[in-house]
Amino acid sequence: MKIKVFQKGFNYSQDGTGNRLVWHLQGCNMKCPWCSNPEGMPKDGILLTEKEWLDDSCCPHGAVRDRTLDRSACGQCADRACVNNRRQKGIRLSCREYTVEEMVRECVRAKPMFFEGGGVTLTGGEVSMQFPEAERLLIRLGEEGIHRAIETNGSHPELARWIPHVDQWIMDVKHYDEKKHIAWTGVSNRWVLHNLEQAARLHPNVLIRIPLIPGVNDRREDADGFARLLKDKARGANVQAEFLLYHEFGKTKWEQCGKPYPMKVAKPEPGIREYFEETMARNGITCVRT
Repeated sequence: MKIKVFQKGFNYSQDGTGNRLVWHLQGCNMKCPWCSNPEGMPKDGILLTEKEWLDDSCCPHGAVRDRTLDRSACGQCADRACVNNRRQKGIRLSCREYTVEEMVRECVRAKPMFFEGGGVTLTGGEVSMQFPEAERLLIRLGEEGIHRAIETNGSHPELARWIPHVDQWIMDVKHYDEKKHIAWTGVSNRWVLHNLEQAARLHPNVLIRIPLIPGVNDRREDADGFARLLKDKARGANVQAEFLLYHEFGKTKWEQCGKPYPMKVAKPEPGIREYFEETMARNGITCVRT
């Protein structure tokens, strides 16, 4: 079994407890315009360009002119010689493949680095897009005694199957309103809310992450909407919520993917995260910052 990965590296406390080896799996079924990892969206990866290194020699078929890649020509390319036949910095494919056992071996070698409750986190893209492969990896990591976390958008219909194989459950919730969720992500939130309720009921360690995006879900009335949602479906001693402020860290990546950055918004309102946290506290919901 092989898994497509577009990024990996260590991160302390932001993607689960302690020091963790974080694997970003390729592919996502949501198309959030604020995404900070747009290269992780296409299931088979995407060509990324580095303008500083992009010159005519990067493509033997003449698709590069004036430090610009003609991606329409790439769609007709049969050999992808730019990434298959040469090592270069100008063009690269966003992901590479690993077997499950290759990933397990690397995680086992990294065990000395898993201090302060650390371990392995599978994120994305969307981790459940490679469902059987990721499930097998989670099971194997458990057999090796490695602490496992996932970060998921919660939309896969069979996601609850993973509850026994995950030690820390991190789940993004983009919007409480289905129509707005569809408008911004292209996907309904029905399975998201179902899986949120299942995880809150069955899993001992759930962190709900809500990105606060100006013009999308950051109004003061949205705080009440999220509070009603969490109070109804995910309130308990095993559940915490975290509000993440919008940023433009992914803007350069959109450009490297050959796409304009789609967000045209102002900065978050000062104090808006604190307002959301206070609203949650009034409704008995514990908030954290990682």
